[in-house]
Amino acid sequence: MTTAVEGPPDTGTGAPTRGAASLVDAVFRAREISIAGALVLLVLGTYLANPRFLSGQGIKDLLLNASILVLLAVGQSAVVITRNIDLSVGSVVGLSAFACGRFVAGTDHGVLTVMLLGVAVGVVCGLVSGALVGFGEVPALVVTLGMLYIIQGVDYWWAQGDQVGAAEVPDPVLGLGSGSVLGVPYLPLIALVLLATTAYFLRNHRSGRELYAIGSSPEAALLAGIPIRRRVLAAYVFSGAVAGFAGALWLARFGTVVADNAHGWELTVVSAVVVGGVAITGGTGTVWGAALGALLLTTIGSVLVVLKVDAFWQGAITGALLLLAISVDRVVNLRMTAALRKRSARHGNGA
Repeated sequence: MTTAVEGPPDTGTGAPTRGAASLVDAVFRAREISIAGALVLLVLGTYLANPRFLSGQGIKDLLLNASILVLLAVGQSAVVITRNIDLSVGSVVGLSAFACGRFVAGTDHGVLTVMLLGVAVGVVCGLVSGALVGFGEVPALVVTLGMLYIIQGVDYWWAQGDQVGAAEVPDPVLGLGSGSVLGVPYLPLIALVLLATTAYFLRNHRSGRELYAIGSSPEAALLAGIPIRRRVLAAYVFSGAVAGFAGALWLARFGTVVADNAHGWELTVVSAVVVGGVAITGGTGTVWGAALGALLLTTIGSVLVVLKVDAFWQGAITGALLLLAISVDRVVNLRMTAALRKRSARHGNGA
């Protein structure tokens, strides 16, 4: 597919380029609007069944539960856009959370120190994955699946069945997870800031737009002089940094951390990204859509709890949404390609 969704602005190449950009943009904007619509209907339906779902505390819990998944979806989006994937994010969250917990246990370390440590842990993991995928040209699925098991093994070896309790964590760190400003918890605000910053970067900076070019066509990107290896490495480092940051926030949110925190989240994160309209084949989608996908999946989980539905169905619904999203992407891809070819042909005949 093309990079028109988040690609560079029109440079005056003519009506077909503008028309193609408008067509692609409209399709994917409609995709995000449809997800938002489904989210609204889901919330309203649950509210009618149980009005307490939209109580002040209910909304606060929903935002808090979605915050970390939204962060991870933002980081994952940068990787998926380049036609790659990062299956290690869940294990990075667990390692970062436990490392931060062990570091601050029984001390008076501040919030900034904890956040920097979490990011540092994630950056190291991202560097390893990015170097192997970008410079070693090892398939991303193999690399990140291997990293998942390696990080989990290190985490379990380090923890030795131990855990860090909330009583050992400094109050300022716990305050970050439980505090709020004007009634809005800190965590959703942090997620929103990172989301908006990343969206702006991807849309307005050349290196951000180059990620879309790589995902659309690595061969064309190479011919255009785009440093593919460095950009892929940067995407993985960003994803790792965000996952490490999310691990630090996990500690702040829950206080108690163990070795298997966020175990299995990697598939939920990928599902959120794909459901949100970021094509698994790369080159299209936005982090706003990925965030909507994360919010939708989190809401589904909360709705099932409110309606007292077996938790098994959350996994089943997530899987069904993932398959549906990939199928929709495939259909849209084929139809968009046909439409763009017809548009190009009409222009060529009229030239």
